[in-house]
Amino acid sequence: MTRNLTRRRFIRISAAAAGLGALYPGHPVRAEVAPVTWRGTMLGAVATLGIHDEDRSRAERLISLACAEARRLERLFSLYLDESALVALNRTGILLDPAAEMVDLLSASQRYSTLTGGLFDVTVQPLWQLYAGHFARGDADPAGPPPAEIEAALARVGSSRLSISRDRIVMPKGMAVTLNGIAQGYITDKVVDLLRSYGITHSLVDMGEARAVGSRPDGRPWEVGIADPDFVGQTKTVLPIIDRAVSTSGGYGCQFDPGARFNHLFDPRSGGCAHRYRSVTTVARSATAADAFSTAFSLMPEDQIRSLLPGVDIDRVHLIDEASQSVELSA
Repeated sequence: MTRNLTRRRFIRISAAAAGLGALYPGHPVRAEVAPVTWRGTMLGAVATLGIHDEDRSRAERLISLACAEARRLERLFSLYLDESALVALNRTGILLDPAAEMVDLLSASQRYSTLTGGLFDVTVQPLWQLYAGHFARGDADPAGPPPAEIEAALARVGSSRLSISRDRIVMPKGMAVTLNGIAQGYITDKVVDLLRSYGITHSLVDMGEARAVGSRPDGRPWEVGIADPDFVGQTKTVLPIIDRAVSTSGGYGCQFDPGARFNHLFDPRSGGCAHRYRSVTTVARSATAADAFSTAFSLMPEDQIRSLLPGVDIDRVHLIDEASQSVELSA
């Protein structure tokens, strides 16, 4: 189904050889040097990685390393790979001897849940299953699932009910986890860590959640566009960033019904869907934080977002409201 592909459209790594340090010693790359590029899929989305370097074998090596790291993490966090650790957790309710990254990401998810008063919640997967199943039927009621079914799904939601330790992860029967609101950011951060370990000081990693390593090699900021929710393929505004991550969440990314009344941004309090903003974009030091808070802020009024900013790892927030007007909030 294309529904899985719409929010996260691509991954792009663009690195300049002038900043590759120990792995890429020597002279800066010439502007006319074409990048070594890989294209495929990652986390259920179209993916592209590109490295500029005059020595193609070195560029190919770094692309191979970045892909291998992303694939390794995908095998932990994906809902769409039958052999993933997340699918196993949802199937059995327990993971013994879980990978350190799974423990770290679920622990971070619980911290973000606490910081947002429960609005960021990775256990909303039962709601996704309910809405997807409802609207997959040919005779689906356009008003959405019956209230009783929503209440039944909500009874299986609540990230505080996850028991997380280094030796096991356990959750009550009937619960299910989705990491689609945070895993892309986490993997972006891990790829950045990999690039930095090989000496890269100027790079842009973009997995739908973009993160800049330093500036461009010429000192200018990287530019990350915020999509226009009303016009596919167009940009509403462009953000200059240096050493920061950017994430955007919007209900337009995954809609269950033709009338666009129901989307993938679920409110764990009511079981309804977010409609307060057309999109929410966060700028933060880490892509993990940017990803999680862009999801949670989609459910919050503007004054609540403002009150949270001083105490969370978010520099600024760009809102596009229902009238398609832009509002910027700063920490």
